[in-house]
Amino acid sequence: MKRARVLYMAFAILLVFAFTLTSCAPAATPTAAPTEVQVQPTQPVAAAPTEAPTAAPTEAPTAAATVAPTAAPTIPPAACAPLATQPTVKAGDLGSADKPIEITFVPSGDTGKIATAGNAIADCLNKITGLTFNIEVGTSYAASIEAMGANKAQVGFLNTFSAVAAGIKYGVVPVLAVVRNYSTNDVDPDKALAGQSEPFYKAEFLANAASGIKSFADLKGKTFCFVDPASTSGYIIPRMILKANGIDPDTDFSSTQNAGSHNNVAIAVYKGDCDAGVAYVDIRTDTTANLQATYPDIMDKVTVFADSDRIPNDGVQVVKDFPTEYTTALVDAMVSMSADPGGAAMLKSLYNANAYEKIDPTFYADFTKLCNTAGPDLCPLPQ
Repeated sequence: MKRARVLYMAFAILLVFAFTLTSCAPAATPTAAPTEVQVQPTQPVAAAPTEAPTAAPTEAPTAAATVAPTAAPTIPPAACAPLATQPTVKAGDLGSADKPIEITFVPSGDTGKIATAGNAIADCLNKITGLTFNIEVGTSYAASIEAMGANKAQVGFLNTFSAVAAGIKYGVVPVLAVVRNYSTNDVDPDKALAGQSEPFYKAEFLANAASGIKSFADLKGKTFCFVDPASTSGYIIPRMILKANGIDPDTDFSSTQNAGSHNNVAIAVYKGDCDAGVAYVDIRTDTTANLQATYPDIMDKVTVFADSDRIPNDGVQVVKDFPTEYTTALVDAMVSMSADPGGAAMLKSLYNANAYEKIDPTFYADFTKLCNTAGPDLCPLPQ
């Protein structure tokens, strides 16, 4: 018994010594359209206290009972059931196999994932409507706008600003809007809406935790990442907010860059390539972006210090001379997909959409008014 007690004491001392070494080791490096622009700065979050190590057990632990893992719910394949009445299309006409309807997607996230989801959606649209669809992912937001303007693409899955710009410049018509389960964060005054289906979202201002940035005032002289000049929540709205909070987005940063996607902004801030940046809420936890799989400590190293007001969601648009019967079939097909569990899962893999709903062409009117009030320097809509 005495020998066992000595051995136990030696083992406990080793544990404490090992814990001390670990604790001292350095850390590893790493929709209503908005009517006003408001933000709420976050309060600094106190560091969690370090817990003392748990004492070693004096008895051998009892073997845990074997628990069978819970099976993940099985999602059926998309039904893609044909419409009762499909448009009539002849060989050589738009929508035929030899002249497919082209869909353009903006590159707001991982372009490989967008292409995979887009092709699945196009295949389902083919079955539902009897028309033939083909897809492309734009090299930029502007490229998708211009593809529709040149009639190289007849259908667009454009973000909010791009949809408005394409409408003004080329007469592109919005026909569907995304509905998402509302995503929030710690500084959002609308956090009570978490998980509810809403046709709006918000932008969030991100900071590298080591940068010391806690408010807009701390941004002067720092490096900053935007998404793309045509990104609503990653450029247009944030520039308005910065200006309203005393930060000139063109002169007050030591440098800025357009990272190209919301994912890239969060990654750049995480790695310290940018001290701060802006993306949609909450890019850190969004299941489509899935950044936590690669950067499991992103919630510790990337903080949020402010949110935008509500922004109307993105959606689906068609060129101005798109055949009426094709528009009806497209809208009915997307709504049908949204109501089908397999179809809804497919849609969610693209831009994290929970459903698409039919909208009036005036859906973005209030956002357009806000842009015009802000002026072309902050919201450069076509004139």
